[in-house]
Amino acid sequence: MKLNIRQFSSRSEGFYSELDALLAWDSVSDAGVQTAVANIVEQVRLKGDGAVIEFTNRFDRREVVSSADLEISREELALAKDRVSAELVASLEAAAKRVHEYHERQKQPSWQYQEDNGTVLGQKVTPLDRVGVYVPGGKAAYPSSVLMNVMPAKVAGVGEIIMVVPTPDGVVNDIVLAAAYIAGVDRVFTIGGAQAVAALAYGTETVPKVDKIVGPGNIYVATAKKMVFGVVGIDMIAGPSEILVVCDGKTDPDWIAMDLFSQAEHDEDAQSILISPDLAFIENVKSSMERLIETQSRKAIIKSSLEGRGAFIHVESMDEAMDIANIVAAEHLELSIDEPEKWVEKIRHAGAIFMGRHTPEALGDYCAGPNHVLPTSGTARFSSPLGVYDFQKRSSLIYCSPEGASELAKIASPLARGESLEAHAISAEYRILKDS
Repeated sequence: MKLNIRQFSSRSEGFYSELDALLAWDSVSDAGVQTAVANIVEQVRLKGDGAVIEFTNRFDRREVVSSADLEISREELALAKDRVSAELVASLEAAAKRVHEYHERQKQPSWQYQEDNGTVLGQKVTPLDRVGVYVPGGKAAYPSSVLMNVMPAKVAGVGEIIMVVPTPDGVVNDIVLAAAYIAGVDRVFTIGGAQAVAALAYGTETVPKVDKIVGPGNIYVATAKKMVFGVVGIDMIAGPSEILVVCDGKTDPDWIAMDLFSQAEHDEDAQSILISPDLAFIENVKSSMERLIETQSRKAIIKSSLEGRGAFIHVESMDEAMDIANIVAAEHLELSIDEPEKWVEKIRHAGAIFMGRHTPEALGDYCAGPNHVLPTSGTARFSSPLGVYDFQKRSSLIYCSPEGASELAKIASPLARGESLEAHAISAEYRILKDS
């Protein structure tokens, strides 16, 4: 199959403008979506279960009568696990174990220290009480999303984890439910869309109100998460999946072709980019892609993605490749090169970095251990992968001895008066020791 994928040279005039255009992604929903979501969110806030049932029946083509019909018990989750093949259950359990072990290393303990005058300062780290995890449903089955969102919350010590997953036409995905059972989800509700986000944010008669909502979803879910942010915390607003592969030309071109396919097959808006200083290698990868795409069950999606948002970029050197990689700030960055541990030092912006020729991004999606919930659309410049820290909050600890309070008050008083906040100053001055 012929693929018409854009190709750029870093030395061509206007390259960086072309790169900006290639990377541009507008994740903001249109006015119609905004209006529809605002109505759904408000109706759920005001009417609770009644609105959730109404929207679930309308959008998911179901015939729910009672809110009790929306919940799947732990016993039902266990039965779903029993219906899944032993091989797949073993893989889910192995992946869950690896993800759990990785995130154990992210746990942040509380800490404090004492000054000479007896003042104690520190930080108390506390897990969130309750978290909501949104998992896409319908035709898509993402058990890996369950594991990646739930395991760091479990490691953080979150008190209760509520999962919502839509079941259009009443179709329940056993693999997703098995993953929920293995991950230790506390309660599961078969609701989705903006109504699920609103139910988690405001609470209903049946769905508990949570402190934070995490997990991917469509434009309606993303828009709803934006709307309820502030009432609850959210993880991020994610754009389409993306991969940037930097290759020195020494990796099997079939491997690189399939690595690029691995993102392109997500959906038509996904982005796959290859950067290389070896022009002949780029041509070899093109040939591999045109041959291998015929073997792919999702070849129509792959073709649309690659021709719409994919690119080959020829650079003059590996140093220039690293500079461009930092501009892209990709969700997934593969360094399919010699001495990746040397070159990774030059990378400042990337969601996850896959080092070496034998480390495809696909392993990170499922079982390597690090989280696959990553910043997209250039937000790796200021955001990080989902982790244990997203399910913990920090409180400052301050204890002043009489001597310590006296010393601090002498600093605070002039500052407070400089801001014309007299009560602040007097409050501090009351603590100044008379003989100091």
